[in-house]
Amino acid sequence: MDTNQPTTSTTFTSTSRAPGMFGTNIPSSVAFAIAILLFLLPFSEIRCGNQPLMNNTGLGFAMGSQWKIAGGYGKDMLKDMDSKTGGKKAGNTQYFIIGALALGLLGLVFSLTGSKTGSGLGIVAGVLGAGVLVAFMFDLKKWFNDGLAKQAAEKASEGTDAIGMGDVKMSLTFTPWFYIAIAAFIIAAVFCSMRMRSTRT
Repeated sequence: MDTNQPTTSTTFTSTSRAPGMFGTNIPSSVAFAIAILLFLLPFSEIRCGNQPLMNNTGLGFAMGSQWKIAGGYGKDMLKDMDSKTGGKKAGNTQYFIIGALALGLLGLVFSLTGSKTGSGLGIVAGVLGAGVLVAFMFDLKKWFNDGLAKQAAEKASEGTDAIGMGDVKMSLTFTPWFYIAIAAFIIAAVFCSMRMRSTRT
């Protein structure tokens, strides 16, 4: 009787999974690229009621360009705002927007690297980029409100309408492109974080 029993060998195969889409640099790179491209679109508008008078792009703010006239009283308003704000283009907004654009470019470079350090720096660039855009928004609002306050004070002292627009309310608004740019920075940071977690396992 044959007592030699066949032995079964157990082989262990690697169960490590592929990182998947979110474990690659594609999502974060695309998010940073979208954030950068959005700087070519209007970020802010000055409106008279529901009528847009002027707008400026993110790149326009970064280059210190004048507001683009959309129509109506925009030309007169631009001259008046320049005189009421002491000739300042728009407070410190140019520095903020340049910083945000630079962080977007750095984030794109960091996200294209294959290292965990690059992903970590991408997280920092995304969070800071969104924060700097928020600071830009508050600074631009302050510049606009200061100009309106000075204009109202001069109107009250002179008893005349400074730009002949009566009691029409002027407002500074931010376009959906601006808010999407903030969201793109945050999403890019989230994707970089997901990539870091994926490469750890």
